Amino acid sequence: MPNAYSHEFFQDILITLHENICDLQGKKVYAEPEELNYLAGRLFSYTEMLEIMKDSARRFGYDPAEMGL
Repeated sequence: MPNAYSHEFFQDILITLHENICDLQGKKVYAEPEELNYLAGRLFSYTEMLEIMKDSARRFGYDPAEMGL
């Protein structure tokens, strides 16, 4: 797989994760009390996924900030 293709693929995933996190944070502001736990759980999952990606980047010798993490 070409490096440029891999980079575009990875960036698309990161952008989608960040968009989903922002969307959920916005929904949390106006959510009904019974929805808050559900939204908090989804936010936790997305945030955990980003942390896993940051940890993997560090283990491979990459700077997470340079990768957009």
